[in-house]
Amino acid sequence: MNSQIKKGILDLCVLALLEKGDSYGYDLAGSLARKVEVADGTVYPILRKLASEGVVSTYLQESQNGPPRKYYHLTDSGRKKLDSERDEWIKFCGEVNAILERGETGGKADE
Repeated sequence: MNSQIKKGILDLCVLALLEKGDSYGYDLAGSLARKVEVADGTVYPILRKLASEGVVSTYLQESQNGPPRKYYHLTDSGRKKLDSERDEWIKFCGEVNAILERGETGGKADE
């Protein structure tokens, strides 16, 4: 898939993953990579940006396998952003799918 298309939606994907529960960066990256082809290290800049925007917060939690892990949590502001952008994305996809469907007419040019 075109990297520009993916780039525009990865923030929303990360927010949606965090809606399911708090997670640390490596786990989020793995969850995302299982669904969408992304380069290693793609998630961390997104997480930093989302944290700076206040839509995710962070906290440290002890790990049995090494140093404490930084967990990410969706804030109330993040939930609002997710809801709004999810609705926009679903509407946009519906509009694009209507254009792309084979055999569909587009309006006056086809009349």
